[in-house]
Amino acid sequence: MAARLGTRAAAAVGGLALLAGLTACGSDSGDEGAKKPIGKVDEAPKNAIAALQLASQSTTKQHSAKVDGTTVMAGATSTMKGSMDWSNGMRASMTLTQSGAAAEQQGVSGQPREALYTPDAMYMNLGDQLAKAPQAAGKHWLKYDYATLAEQAGPAGKFLKDQMQNTDPARAVQVLIATGKVREVGKEDVRGTKTTHYTGVVNVSELAEMQSEELSKEDLAGLQEQLEQAGTETETIDLWIDGDNLLVKKREQAQSSNGTFDATVFYTDYGTPVTVELPDASDTADFADVMQQ
Repeated sequence: MAARLGTRAAAAVGGLALLAGLTACGSDSGDEGAKKPIGKVDEAPKNAIAALQLASQSTTKQHSAKVDGTTVMAGATSTMKGSMDWSNGMRASMTLTQSGAAAEQQGVSGQPREALYTPDAMYMNLGDQLAKAPQAAGKHWLKYDYATLAEQAGPAGKFLKDQMQNTDPARAVQVLIATGKVREVGKEDVRGTKTTHYTGVVNVSELAEMQSEELSKEDLAGLQEQLEQAGTETETIDLWIDGDNLLVKKREQAQSSNGTFDATVFYTDYGTPVTVELPDASDTADFADVMQQ
C-alpha cells in the first residue's frame, strides 16, 4: 500500500506539470514582452510580430478563462478541464484524468479527479484510495506545496514553482515575439472560430532563462544540465489567435530521451468567474508528511 500511495501521490506532480503546460510561459504579466528577450524582433516578419503584439495586449487584459487541454508525455496521456484565474497568482479548479501504463498500475486510469490550485500549492482529491492508507489517517485530499517541490526536485522544481506562481496565458504569445523567429502559417478554423495560426521554435534553455523571475544563475545552470541529461533542446510553440486578438489554442511540442512531449490547450470564455474552495484541513494530508511516513 505504501508503494501504491507513493505513485498516487506522485501523480500530483503530474497535475502540476500539466497545468504548467496549460498556462505555460509564466512570468510577470506586463505588456512589454518576455522578461529576457532572445533573438531580435526585427528578424521576424513585421506582420507576424505586430499581430502577436496585439494578441499579447488583448490576452493580458483578461484575467481568467475556461481551459481544457491534453498532454501526452512518455506514453502517458493526461487531460484537464476547468477554469483558472491569473489576476493575483494562479487560482484554478480543474478535473484531471490520466491514462497509460503508470495510471493503470496506480488504479486511476480514466478516473476523473478534482484538482485545485492556489498561488502556493496544489490540492488533489485521491478519494478513498488515499484515505485507506495508514499514512493518510483517513484523509482524502493531498496537498503538494510548491516550496516543497522546489526543495525536492532541484532546479527543475524551482522552475516549475516559478511558473505556477507567475503565470499568464499571454506569456506564450510574448515568448514567440521574443524569439524573433515567429511566422504566420495561415488561416484555420478552431472549434468553429476563425483564427490565424503562428508558429516558432524556441531553445529550451533560453526559454527557461527568459521566463524565470526567481531562479539564480546557479539554478539556471543546474536546470540547463537537467535539460541536457533529458535530451531536451528545443520546443515548438504554435498559437491560434482569433479575430478579437485573443489566444484560443496553444500547442507545445518537444523531444527528449523519454519520448515526445505534446501539450495542447484551448481557451474560451475569457473573464469567466473562478471559485476555488479549498478542502478542510482535517481532510487534507501533506505530501511531504505522507512521504516521510
